[in-house]
Amino acid sequence: MSVLAVGLSHRTADVDLLEQVTVPADLLDKVLADLLKCANVSETVLVSTCNRVEVYAVVEAFHGGLSDVVEVLSRHSGQPSATLYRHLYVHYAGAAVEHLFTVAAGLDSMVVGEAQILGQVRLAYNAAHAAGTVGRVLHELTQKALRVGKRAHSETDLDQAGGSVVSEALSDAESVLDGLAGRKALVVGAGSMGGLAVAALRRAAIGSVVIANRSPANGSRLAATLAEDGIEATAVGLDDLAAHIADADVVVSCTGAVTAVIRQAHVRPRQRPLVICDLGLPRDVEHGVGELPDVTVVDLESLQRRLADAPSGQGAARAARIVAEEVQAYLAAQRSAEVTPTVTALRRRAAEVVDAELLRLDSKLPGLDGEVRDELARTVRRVVDKLLHTPTVRVKQLAANPAGAGYADALRELFALDPAKPDAISGSNVDGELQ
Repeated sequence: MSVLAVGLSHRTADVDLLEQVTVPADLLDKVLADLLKCANVSETVLVSTCNRVEVYAVVEAFHGGLSDVVEVLSRHSGQPSATLYRHLYVHYAGAAVEHLFTVAAGLDSMVVGEAQILGQVRLAYNAAHAAGTVGRVLHELTQKALRVGKRAHSETDLDQAGGSVVSEALSDAESVLDGLAGRKALVVGAGSMGGLAVAALRRAAIGSVVIANRSPANGSRLAATLAEDGIEATAVGLDDLAAHIADADVVVSCTGAVTAVIRQAHVRPRQRPLVICDLGLPRDVEHGVGELPDVTVVDLESLQRRLADAPSGQGAARAARIVAEEVQAYLAAQRSAEVTPTVTALRRRAAEVVDAELLRLDSKLPGLDGEVRDELARTVRRVVDKLLHTPTVRVKQLAANPAGAGYADALRELFALDPAKPDAISGSNVDGELQ
């Protein structure tokens, strides 16, 4: 059983294809269930963001697992498997671990160093856990990835160098409008991206903000945070978008809807510039809106082009070294853990031999004094424990090395061990407690 990572991102696919493959929140449980039904998949987590769709799966075999995952993605997206294969990246075993740690650290993001991916990975894990598709392997791997991501940000200046897709989009809007201070903004969507947009607009000294959302309560909460800072803010529904767009200088749309929310009919003729930041995947803004007079659309595609060759800085280099260290440590721990059943089987075999010999002693010397017998038993067990201590500790150390798999095999062969017996296997459940 090994981990397989299969995905598409802004690095390998254009926005049109990502838009087809992305998994909306209301379909996530179904896609996870379909993945878990596959013959070669025993655990799975699906990460779907504005610039990536990735499946992490524990699989029986590489080729079978890959075929299963691509088939599910193809069926969900309506894209032929052959099309997906041309844009997929695939990582297996140690390479899959390295990729997830790199993603969690923000080093594979469109905006290198952005911290939002940590929350997105956590949400993906929580959704998979709730759907019952996470087991011990992906639980431990994802929790470790989240810790690696936190370490990468706390021990480097990634947070200073990296912004977010939202902040980069608003930076483009600021250039077009010659500044955002004192201007009017409309935020469509009050989810996590909407919250980021509100925070970024506050930092840009925006004059007023209207938050349009299907759920008035969520919009009201965001509006209240702005009001606390003295910024005029109003929460509204989605019924009168045209009027709110007409009054705005900048629009940020990030709803997660499966169809366009802002259409050409919503944008009335105007005499001043309007910038619409479309951060939805699928797109929130209808094709053609950007061709209207005085309207500029900043979307994931334009951001992808601008940020493709952006320098990553020293913080990213340091974070990459942290990721490499953590990958090595994780894989070493996994290799060491894999030898544990063999060590347990060896100790069980030794205990069986000691017990057998003590029974033989009882039959040979039935009148042996009880205290003497107990002392003999303790002595024999101490001798066996001391003889086994060094080789069992050493075999775990040796197994932690990349080329150490053969040491456990040697123990099993030399002592005719069967580590597959249930009482010889230890591990942890998805809550991290010893079984």
